[in-house]
Amino acid sequence: MKLPFVPFSSLPLFLSFCLIAATGYDDFTEAPATNPLVPETCSKAAQKDPNLSYGFCVSALQSAPNSLCADTLQKLGLISIKLIWGNVTSTRCYIKYLLKNKKINPYVWSCLDDCLELYSDAVPTLKQAVQDYQAKRYDDANVEVSSLIDAATTCEDGFEEKELVSPLKKRNDNAFKLSALALSIINMLPR
Repeated sequence: MKLPFVPFSSLPLFLSFCLIAATGYDDFTEAPATNPLVPETCSKAAQKDPNLSYGFCVSALQSAPNSLCADTLQKLGLISIKLIWGNVTSTRCYIKYLLKNKKINPYVWSCLDDCLELYSDAVPTLKQAVQDYQAKRYDDANVEVSSLIDAATTCEDGFEEKELVSPLKKRNDNAFKLSALALSIINMLPR
C-alpha cells in the first residue's frame, strides 16, 4: 500500500490532524446525558439526611447505567438498593482475598472474619429487601436496608476498638452511604 504524498508545507497540518484523530477527539461528541430526576432526588435526600451528601448521591446513582432511564422515584430506589448489593458482594470478595494473607495480624484477621460474616449475612437480607421493595412493602425494605447500615458500622467498629486502620474503611463508608441513600429514597415514596 502506497501512502499519499503530502507536501512538506502541509506536513504540520497533516500531523495535527493525525494527532487529533489518534486521541479520539470529536467536536461533535455530546455531553453525557443526565436524568433530571437524579439531581432532584439527591437534593431532597441530602437535605433530609446529614449522612448523605448531594455529590455522593449523584455520583452513585449516575454510576448505574440504567439510572438514565429511571423515570420514577421507585426505579431510582431499586437502583439504589442494587448499588448496595454491588458494594456488599464486592466487599465480601475483597475480605476473602485479604483473609488469604497468612501474615496478617491475628486481631485484624479476626475483625475481617467478623466482617465477612456480617457481609455474608447481608446478601440474603438484600435479596429480601429487593423483593419487598418491588412488592411495595417499603416499611419492610426500610428495616432490611437499615440492617446493612448496622453491618457496615459494626464491621468498622471492630477495627476502631483496637485503634487499627481498617482495610475496609472506604468500603464500609460506601456501604453506609449507599444504604442511607436507599433509605432516603424509600422514605420519599408514598405509603
